[in-house]
Amino acid sequence: MKVGVLGTGVVGRTLATKLVGLGYDVLMGSREAGNEKAGEWLASVDGRGATGTFAEAAAHGELLLNCTAGVASVEALAAAAAEDLDGKVLLDVANPLDFSRGMPPTLTIANDDSLGETLQRTFPQARVVKSLNTVNAHVMTDPGRVPGEHVVYVCGNDETAKRQVEELLRAFGWRQIVDLGDISGARATEGVLPLWVRLMGVLGTADFNFEIRRA
Repeated sequence: MKVGVLGTGVVGRTLATKLVGLGYDVLMGSREAGNEKAGEWLASVDGRGATGTFAEAAAHGELLLNCTAGVASVEALAAAAAEDLDGKVLLDVANPLDFSRGMPPTLTIANDDSLGETLQRTFPQARVVKSLNTVNAHVMTDPGRVPGEHVVYVCGNDETAKRQVEELLRAFGWRQIVDLGDISGARATEGVLPLWVRLMGVLGTADFNFEIRRA
């Protein structure tokens, strides 16, 4: 399958590397062609992929991953032609974090809206699924870094799209996948981030996750 990864940060490069290792045909997109980080990623996977612009990544992928900074996600996807989003699953792993006042960051969208919902409204031709945004990049692609039966969440309006994302999550090694329903569930998963950031500081590591236990 062809995958378009939008974003050249740690999350985008980590996910793209995992996907290449699983045999996917990956094109990493950035604002401008020739992005230095994208070039470094391509060298790290021995050229087993391609790089280009956001628009080229959207055109390439049958599955799209939004790994851009949440505050820039709408702008990044707006670079794509409408027909290159039409009917495609858009896995949104970004969080709407504002670091302008330093640490800890604040959420630019919260409570009665979310980045996931914003992307679905703005690009209704895409099938947005929110997932993986509650763990760090390395745990996203290697949940075994954290022992135990910890969880990852999915939410989205399209059931078939969620099942496709769940298949990818299982390929990454996830066993506990919780479906939170429609895309409004992104309000909850994005709302975890202030707690996640605090815990990272207290624990001194980003390699942690939440486990659900019930009677």
